[in-house]
Amino acid sequence: MGIYHFIAIGGIGMSGLAKYLLEDGHTVSGSDICDSKYIDKLKKLGAKVFIGHDANNVPEGAKVIVSTAIRENNPELVRAKELGLSIYHRSDLLKEISVDAQKSGKFFIGFSGTHGKTTTSGLCSYVLEMAQLEPSFVDGGILPDINTNAQHKGGKHFVAELDESDGTIVKYSPDILVINNLEEDHLDFYKNGMSDLVKTFNQAVSQAKTVIVNADNAGIKLLNGNKYITFGLNDADYTAKNIEYTKEGITFDIYKGNEILTNMKIRLSGVHNVYNTLAVVSALFESGADIEKVKKYFYDFSGMGRRFQKVCEINGVEVYDDYAHHPTEIKATLDAAAQKFGKENIVAVFQPHRYTRLQALWNEFLGAFKDAGRVFVTDVYAASEDSIEGITGEKFALELGAEYLSGDMENAAKELFPRLKSGEIVIGLGAGTITALGKNLEKLV
Repeated sequence: MGIYHFIAIGGIGMSGLAKYLLEDGHTVSGSDICDSKYIDKLKKLGAKVFIGHDANNVPEGAKVIVSTAIRENNPELVRAKELGLSIYHRSDLLKEISVDAQKSGKFFIGFSGTHGKTTTSGLCSYVLEMAQLEPSFVDGGILPDINTNAQHKGGKHFVAELDESDGTIVKYSPDILVINNLEEDHLDFYKNGMSDLVKTFNQAVSQAKTVIVNADNAGIKLLNGNKYITFGLNDADYTAKNIEYTKEGITFDIYKGNEILTNMKIRLSGVHNVYNTLAVVSALFESGADIEKVKKYFYDFSGMGRRFQKVCEINGVEVYDDYAHHPTEIKATLDAAAQKFGKENIVAVFQPHRYTRLQALWNEFLGAFKDAGRVFVTDVYAASEDSIEGITGEKFALELGAEYLSGDMENAAKELFPRLKSGEIVIGLGAGTITALGKNLEKLV
């Protein structure tokens, strides 16, 4: 068994990896700048966690785990180098975990793509777990009911979300690689846009045993070759037919070729969740899972944390939190909300995430809010980036014809609160501090 030390252990991704290692019998320690609910769970499993970064936190003989966000002058990283310790990027650790899982006989399914990988990996893990098939998984969000983002168990499947944002997706060799879609994003890393993204995914595809792709996505068509298993709404190996949308969810039939594989009912809204379901069903069927054994749990799945998640209700106003931070994701979320609640009742509160993304996709963002009755825009969440002259939340709000909310999220909530009307549905959209909008609104009641 190994010794691992995580620098910034409290985030959703790092804490999941740490939890997996603890359940696999390893010794785990770590540090972070503040406590969190994820850290509390790790402590209960036996992790030693320090609040604050200090060179003395690093145990001798440990493998030290970092993310892209850790700077070279971090005192624990400096100390690890002085001690000559092995330093792993978190993707290197996930690679090591996945290789060990495959060596032990587990079937590795990796979910990737620009959008939907947290939901699809989480949905796959969820239905396997609820069907008592004891999957192991490392996902990018908290699973409903199960209330965890990772676990190590003895079942046949190992499921993981594979991040493409920094190119590290090329490190894995899954038994099945699912690519939900490909669009321009993370342009701080992919300097040449789609050409760089496609080049990265072509390498990732070459390392997977089986590749399953969304046949209806334009970006997918840019990949090399055509020896893929496909899912979609029209011409694909796995298709959804007879789709019916209701306020209670969506029903549809899933076909494999010309033969019906199963009928399906999900409680989630929006056509993007039909695609998410197809992605998971096709991957599970190709892995040898019994679809009839797991299919009833698709309806029980209420969505991952921060994916159209209801956080509170105040004065007759329901407040939801959603991680959508790309134009396509925003469109999908608002389309689903409008189907369920009516466009006129939707109040979108958008926090742009990264100056580089807002600059590169400015026009696409301008067209992303058509399914909202009213739109508010906050200041940009920098995510460690330097500001870019002329790229501001206020300027974007003005061009969009939206209302601007200034300052931090607490002040934004104060400005928003008196403008809300009973019966409205507020949806916070973004990958930054917008997640605290509901909590800040509640304080004002």
